[in-house]
Amino acid sequence: MSEPEPPALSSADRLLELEAIKQLKARYFRLMDTKQWLPFSQVFTDDVVVDVSHDKNAPGGTLRGRADVVDFIRRAVGKATTVHHGHMPEIELLGPNEAQGIWAMDDYVEFKPSRGIRGYGHYHEEYRKEKGGWRISKLKLTRLRVDTLG
Repeated sequence: MSEPEPPALSSADRLLELEAIKQLKARYFRLMDTKQWLPFSQVFTDDVVVDVSHDKNAPGGTLRGRADVVDFIRRAVGKATTVHHGHMPEIELLGPNEAQGIWAMDDYVEFKPSRGIRGYGHYHEEYRKEKGGWRISKLKLTRLRVDTLG
């Protein structure tokens, strides 16, 4: 005998869930740019998978687990001045505790005055709701263009 499906979300509840995921992504950008690594770590699930293999400016392939992901990002941009923006989210709720989304992005990463990159591309993500809140469970960064500074 199969388990009954949970009741479908109301339109208002769907909008609240989508807004919660948008707030999650806003925290991701703000906490990374302000170098608040402990709160930043909380935007991810414990078993997060991050794929940066398509980003020639961030070699590293695939990272697994919250600690490794946060450590990689901290080492990559911790000493840089960064500004990350996410735009035009396309978010799809897959169930009461699962969602996926694509965000257009641009970032400014300055390692030394007038030396760094300005990039444009997309975040492809999966989200999981756990302990009452949404977290990023999978992230893949793809870049369409990278301009060097300096």
